[in-house]
Parts: sequence; structure tokens; C-alpha cells
Amino acid sequence: MSGLSRRAFLGATAALAAAWALPERALGTQLFAPLTPAEVPSTLLSTIRFGSIQQKNFRKLISAAGEPYVARFDLLGKTASASRSSTRRSLFYGGHLSDLHIIDAQSPARLEPLIAQSHKLWGGAFRPQDTLTTHVASAMVKSVADVRVSPLTGAPLAAAFVTGDSADMLSELELRWYIDILDGKPITPNSGAKGVYDGVQDWQEAFWAYRPERSETDWFKEYGFPEIPGMLEAAVSNQVSSVGLPVPWFAVYGNHDTNYFGTLGVPDALRSFAVGNKKFFDWPAEVADYFGGWAADASAAGSALHALTRGTGATLGARTVTADPARKLLEQQDFMKAHFETQKHPGPIGHGFTQENLTTGKTYWSRDVNPFVRVFGLDTCNQVAGPDGAVSQEQFEWLEQGIAKAQAEGKLVMVLSHHNSFTLENDAELATNPQKLIHAEEFIAMLTKYPAMVAWLNGHTHNNTITAHRGKNSGGFWEITTASCIDFPQQQQTIEIVDNADGTLSIFTTVLDHASPAEWNGDLNEQGLASLSRLLAANDWIENPVMRQGSELDRNTELLLPAPFDLSKITPAQLELANAAATARNMAWQRGWAE
Repeated sequence: MSGLSRRAFLGATAALAAAWALPERALGTQLFAPLTPAEVPSTLLSTIRFGSIQQKNFRKLISAAGEPYVARFDLLGKTASASRSSTRRSLFYGGHLSDLHIIDAQSPARLEPLIAQSHKLWGGAFRPQDTLTTHVASAMVKSVADVRVSPLTGAPLAAAFVTGDSADMLSELELRWYIDILDGKPITPNSGAKGVYDGVQDWQEAFWAYRPERSETDWFKEYGFPEIPGMLEAAVSNQVSSVGLPVPWFAVYGNHDTNYFGTLGVPDALRSFAVGNKKFFDWPAEVADYFGGWAADASAAGSALHALTRGTGATLGARTVTADPARKLLEQQDFMKAHFETQKHPGPIGHGFTQENLTTGKTYWSRDVNPFVRVFGLDTCNQVAGPDGAVSQEQFEWLEQGIAKAQAEGKLVMVLSHHNSFTLENDAELATNPQKLIHAEEFIAMLTKYPAMVAWLNGHTHNNTITAHRGKNSGGFWEITTASCIDFPQQQQTIEIVDNADGTLSIFTTVLDHASPAEWNGDLNEQGLASLSRLLAANDWIENPVMRQGSELDRNTELLLPAPFDLSKITPAQLELANAAATARNMAWQRGWAE
């Protein structure tokens, strides 16, 4: 501690120890020690790559060498001083999660059979790892917890951000599982009948699905996917025991948290089907039933026949399953409301959303995540139709005013959204309530006006991608898109903002694999199922697994830009107090939030 006086240090230690019910001496010892880079699990130490073919086209995964940080000077316009590594100081260190896609694979409201109609068009309707999403999310939470001390500077993790598509199919149950996993509450990822998997991956009729416990061939076994007895029962019966995030986490809407299949509105007929006892295995029957609910010109006779066949259990191309009211589909504000049904720790209650959001219906927010960084959480989703997004005029004006205010106050700015600059082009709007929609070019032009704007974090495309957006004269900001937890490589990341004390600022991105073995060893416990999910995703021929990893310029990087203002105004004492608060919270997490 070089910035705080002895009295200030002792006072801060006593206050934090009391607030978190920590032993004052132990906390003081930890706070007094200098920040030291931690050798924590990340892709800096080791990566996961494709290995040899096991059978047919199915390849195993193996551990490989780690990847160092790659410096990018796109916005600086010149190389930076090599001495910056000896003068840097961390201003913020946080986690970035996106596209968890928690799935209730047994839900009647899923569209799985549509891949038999067109696997290119409907690939996201079914993945061979659909039953394993909660196990992956739990393993990813552990990875974030494992890097709660920076491998670069030793700074403590201060916050985490979730940039949408947390639930896969607009399901209340999926949303509950996601919140509980991030909060550290144990769940059993089953719906319908207790302890029984009842879905397409165990049905003879579903030849288009990966059926790990059946001997019949299917599309995936023809590729080389193995038989795995006991996988499905383990997936839905074993408890998932997440360690929980050790820091406050903040969320925004994704298109899958807004629309059905991330694309469509929800008719009443589908809402009743989601909690009912019929589940499809045949795509023409599913199209006739589900999408009949959207038909504006459905005849009275057709509607009557639809109701009659459903009521008598004669729905064609479907099986009878156990109904479950917990599978209810979300209304628009339900996503925000669910974030208030959360644990006190790590918090905050609402996870970015406030009572004002619930009262006004506004689905965006802002928050200071430490004394130096202000974050704006946007809702770029289109409630009418389509997977891609835009920014409403009202939200756009609110954001610009907020960034201008943050800059005047000497705050660094990060923007969170689900959609990225490649997918911010949706024009759909309600005829009854039209409003101007802001798309990528205009949005980026506004952001580059403000030097305090340093990073835009997002997801949606399931790819690791980093894009430089240059200002008119100099500077600009970095757009950082992380991969997803559902598709290979099933990676997320940390973000660290560093003052180089030489007139430049660096943003370090560090990619994380989830905490499960690179090579699946046959285990069907929680960790083994997460490892298996990564393996299945890596061999999903419907997707493009290799592309989603991005290049070395999109993974472990140092992203440089000119300092937006005189960062020396942030004093060592201010930094030490911020780090002390984060360190105390992390210690409280280690002790099980004892206070």
C-alpha cells in the first residue's frame, strides 16, 4: 500500500472486515501485500485444439500450448513503448459472459425436428449437446471464479457482464436455471417427469437427432458420434452445483430472451403448448401445429380441427410427455423481473435493472462498476421479428447524453449489448408504434465522438471477434465480441482496462475455457458432462466450429488506444480503495458469503 496513509488503510480494513464479517487481521494482511500476477487457469497457459480422428469424421480434443497476448495498435496508429509493462496499473478487471443458451431440452415448445427440413436454416433448433448446457454454464462460472485475480496485474475481479441469450427458448425455467447457476444455487436440470429424460434424443422416430443411448443409426452417428449409455439420465438427474460468481454481475436482453427462437413473436397457442403434454418429432406436423398459430387467415374449421385433435391426444407426429407448468414462456418484462428473484450475494438485486425499469418498462440501464468505469447496458433486441437488432431513437439519445456526462465526470465508458456491429441492422417495427431505429453506422459514429468510450462488449454471433472503430481524427474504441457457451469453442473472457502511465490505455482480453478436462475421459459427473458437451459441439457438422474460435487477433489481446484524458488524476489511494473493496468481496465469496 503506497497511496493510503496508515490511518486510512487501517480504517478501510476495519470497515470492510465488518461489512463482510471477515477476520480483520487476515484481510489486512491480504490488502497490505502488493498486487501480484496470478498463475490462474486460462488460455494463456493452455488451449484446447482438435486431435486425431476417433471414428469416421469424429475427432477428439486435446490440450495444446497456451497463447500469449497479441498487441494491436490499430487505434494508436503507432507501436507503444516497450516500457509500459513496468508502469501499467489496472483500472478495472471484470468478466464477460454471453450466449449461455441454457436449454430445457425436454420442453414441448422446442423446434428440434425442423433440422430435418433444413439443417442449414434451422441448425440452432437442435444441437447434440442440448441436454448439457447447465453443466457447461456451471463449469464456466468456475472458470471465472478461478481467475478472480488477474494473471496480468494481480488486480481483483470487480464485476461480470452477461450480454444476452441466457435462456434459449424464452422459457421461464431456463431463465431460472441461468440465474441460479450464476448465483451459486444448486439445480437439477430436469423438467416433466422426475429423474427421467423424455425427449427426442431417446426416441426411435427422431432419426435426425443424436441419440446417444440408442443402437439405431442417426445423422450424427453416421458422422461418427459415439453411443454413450447413461448420458441422458445423468444429464437430467444429477445435481449441478455451481460455485457462483464471486462478483456482482449485470445482464442485458438477448434476442432469445425477447422472442421465440430468438426470432418470432409468441401466439397464445404456443404458450399453452409449452406447458402441455405433446412434443413433436416430425417437422411437417410441427410446422402445421406451431406455425398455424401465426396464420392470419386460419379458417374456423381448421382452428376447430386443431383444437379437437389436440384435445383428444391425436396430434400427428408427436408423443405424449409429462406436462410441466414451470416451462411457461416469458412475457417481455419477465426477463427483468426474474433478475430481482436472486441471491443477496454476489448481487446486485436486479443485476443492472432497477425498480425504475420495472415501473417504466425501459429495458436499459447504466451503472458505475467502480469509481473509474461507467457501464451502459442496452437492449438492442427487436420485439417484432428477426434475430438481429437495432437501437431505438429514445435509447440512442439517452446513451449519448449519458456518455457525454460520464466524460465530463472523468469516467471511462463501456457499452454492453447483445448485438454487435455486424448484426445491428434490423428494420422491423410495429405499424401502430413506429419509431426510428438506429443501425450500426450511425451508432458507431456517435460512440467515436467521445474519447471516454473505450469498449463495446457484445455477443450474438457465437464467434470470438475484436474490431477496431477509429474516430474521425484519432482514437476510437474497441468492439469485443465473445464466443458462446453452446457452440464450440464454448469460451468466454475477462476484460482488463490498464493505464500504461505514458498517455496510452490498454484493454487486455483473456479467453477462458470452461473448467472441465480438454479430453473427455468417459465420466458422466457434472465436470465430465461439461467436457463431453465441448467435444460434441466441436464435432457438430451443422455448425462451423473452427471458424468460431476467431484468429489470434480475436482472443488473448492487448488493445491499445490513446488515453481519453489525464489518467494520472486517478490517484494511487483511489485505486487501492477500489481494489481493497473488490478483494474483501472475493474473500467473502471464498468463505461462503458468511456475513
